[in-house]
Amino acid sequence: MDRTRDTMKYRLAEAMKHCMKTSPLEKITVGAVVKQCGTTRQTFYRNFRDKYDLVNWYFDKILLESFEHMGEGRTIREGLVNKFYYIQKEQLFFKTAFANDDQNNLREHDFHLILEFYTERIQGKTGRKISDHLKFLLEMYCQGSIYMTVQWVSGKIKGSPEQMADALVDAMPAELSEVFRKLELL
Repeated sequence: MDRTRDTMKYRLAEAMKHCMKTSPLEKITVGAVVKQCGTTRQTFYRNFRDKYDLVNWYFDKILLESFEHMGEGRTIREGLVNKFYYIQKEQLFFKTAFANDDQNNLREHDFHLILEFYTERIQGKTGRKISDHLKFLLEMYCQGSIYMTVQWVSGKIKGSPEQMADALVDAMPAELSEVFRKLELL
């Protein structure tokens, strides 16, 4: 049953991606997605609350795979390079989804996921909860990292995945960088 449900969710995501080729996310309607998918609004709403829920679900699937690629890297830089190559493969989706600032937007969703990813890496290596100060630095870094990733995806910043990874590592606050170095993650 879950497999059939996931199959429908992926079909709806593919239909959304097709719609994104010609329209910004805020102009795409659930009606357009279900028409493209060849299904009904009822089926859509059995699977998602709204179009943003669909985008966030698909992003989670992409990000999970992206984080798996990040996790394949021994260091933060290697993981970022892997992530940027994956983002590059799904550039249209990311470009369209990141352009939207409405409720339930992808930037905020991405922030929470990436903050959790880094927090778990630090806590997993140290065996203890991160300090409030380090959490502040990490939150600030993650917000900046997402902003610069959006700039890259939208074409406002040029560079290869390697260049983007290097830039993000170089921009890391010194204290956070030191923590990652001590944990052999940089």
